[in-house]
Amino acid sequence: MDAIFEAAIQVLVSVGPRRLTTTRVAERAGVSVGSMYQYFPNKQALFYALNESYLDVLAARIETTCEQQHGAPVRDMIEAIVVTYWDAKMERPEVTRALYRSVAELDNEPLIEAFARRVDGATATLFASASDASFVDLPGVNLTLLTTIFGAVRNVFERNLPASEAIRVREQLIVMCEAYLAVIQRPVRQKRR
Repeated sequence: MDAIFEAAIQVLVSVGPRRLTTTRVAERAGVSVGSMYQYFPNKQALFYALNESYLDVLAARIETTCEQQHGAPVRDMIEAIVVTYWDAKMERPEVTRALYRSVAELDNEPLIEAFARRVDGATATLFASASDASFVDLPGVNLTLLTTIFGAVRNVFERNLPASEAIRVREQLIVMCEAYLAVIQRPVRQKRR
């Protein structure tokens, strides 16, 4: 399956979603067209599976970051989340761009919902563990932060920003998220001994 996914990504990057065919992917993967159809009856099914796999890996990376940052100061948490998401998307930017284009004609709502449940849960648990802050409306804060981060990163790809400008966006995104949290957080009371 990994060979098919990698071949699909290569074809998707080289010819785009409209010109990708399952036959081209099968040829690139070195499998028969029949084998390809056994798993993916059409290219929409292939696009769905590709995006599902990508989002699963991305969610796992964010979950790992959240586990590693548990109990840290909120400023460290937000920087770690932005950097993790950013780095995952920028690792192979041509793949990220191609996957964004591939979902244009898909009903990917179930994929996004599954991804959001995992990431929302991990980040809400993370922010609840902050050593230096608490939040009155943690679900609202969490949703606002993630929507801001994910939207900003996607916009970098949609605008096809040069690397130098993209890095500036990343730096400013961290500052913006830190400033937002600084304004709405409540200090954590000292624990009694």
